[in-house]
Amino acid sequence: QVQLVESGGVLVQAGGSLRLPCAASGTLFSTNFMHWYRQAPGKQREFVALISSSGKTNYADSVEGRFTISRNNANNTVYLQMNSLRPEDTAVYYCYTLVSLMNYWGKGTLVTVSS
Repeated sequence: QVQLVESGGVLVQAGGSLRLPCAASGTLFSTNFMHWYRQAPGKQREFVALISSSGKTNYADSVEGRFTISRNNANNTVYLQMNSLRPEDTAVYYCYTLVSLMNYWGKGTLVTVSS
C-alpha cells in the first residue's frame, strides 16, 4: 500500500521561506513521478510542481522561479522549497503520485502566509 505523508506546514510571514517534505512508502520511489498540488480555501485543487524519475521538473506559472521541487531517492522523500511566499500561497499542500494507474494522495499540510 502506497502511503504519502506531508509535513512542515506552518504559519509564515509574506516574503518568508518554507520547505515541505513528503515521505513515501510502499512503492519503488525512484521510478515514480512525484507531484505537489495545493488547495486554497474555497478553491479547487491545483497543480504546483512535479519531478520525474530522472529529475526533470515542471512548475505552475504562479510558482515558477519561487518554488523548487527536488527528490532524495535514498530516503524516499520529495521536497518543495518555497521562497518569497505570498498570502495567495496560503493553502493545504498535497503530495501525489500515480502507481500502476492508481492515484495516491497524502493527507496534506497547511501553509498559511500572513501579510
